[in-house]
Amino acid sequence: MRAASPYWAVLRARFSALLQYRAAALAGLATQVFWGLMRIMVLEAFFSSSTKAHPMTHDEMVGYVWLGQATLGVLPWNNDKDVQTQVRTGSVAYELTRPVDLYALWYARHVAMRTAPTLLRAIPMFVIAMLWFGMRPPVGVAAGLAWFVATGGAILLSAAISNLTAIAQFWTVSGRGLQYLMSSLVWMFSGLAVPLPLFPEILQPLLHALPFRGIMDSPFRLWLGHLPATALPAVLFQQLVWTAIFVAIGRALAAAGQRRLVVQGG
Repeated sequence: MRAASPYWAVLRARFSALLQYRAAALAGLATQVFWGLMRIMVLEAFFSSSTKAHPMTHDEMVGYVWLGQATLGVLPWNNDKDVQTQVRTGSVAYELTRPVDLYALWYARHVAMRTAPTLLRAIPMFVIAMLWFGMRPPVGVAAGLAWFVATGGAILLSAAISNLTAIAQFWTVSGRGLQYLMSSLVWMFSGLAVPLPLFPEILQPLLHALPFRGIMDSPFRLWLGHLPATALPAVLFQQLVWTAIFVAIGRALAAAGQRRLVVQGG
């Protein structure tokens, strides 16, 4: 417990600091409602123009979209700005002098970054979407609990991806190239752009194998009952396996980056 306490303290401190940005969360809420309505209108046009059986019902599609807007902050869109500044300015040297593991320290910061802003926006978004825009509660208590646990797994996976792109800055000027590339992949293959069940059947095995469905698609489908609550162990297994893979790669890159790091200046 004592060995883990520095990272737990960093997570709690960063989480508390991020909870202070309530005005920004409310401002972003209006934008997310707008884009949620836009996505629903586009998907409704798709539903009405096709006579074939759909892999999702209309109500499931609406819930899927609003879940995506509510938990948008879980996506690894960006990295901790303080971490970016540390690498760019060379102040990361101070972090390396501390008796803590740099990877674990940054990972704790990214977990907080994925959790606090999401909590600020998700609760009002759920209220608004359920009262006025047709979103339904989980299909049952088991489905709600499964979604909650799977969302925790999604945060761990997303933080591992964010940490990997942050560590890549040891080899680049700003690190934004890999960050933008990863953001595009996550946007397309997590289910945010289009619900994954609506992709062609030939692509489903690939979508199932990629890590990105564990960030949004799998938790959402547990909420909707599109996946039964009994599928939670399989969902968690995939999330944790991919998290371990990204952590292993990130740790290896961090170790290599620290060996070659050169900080200039007085």
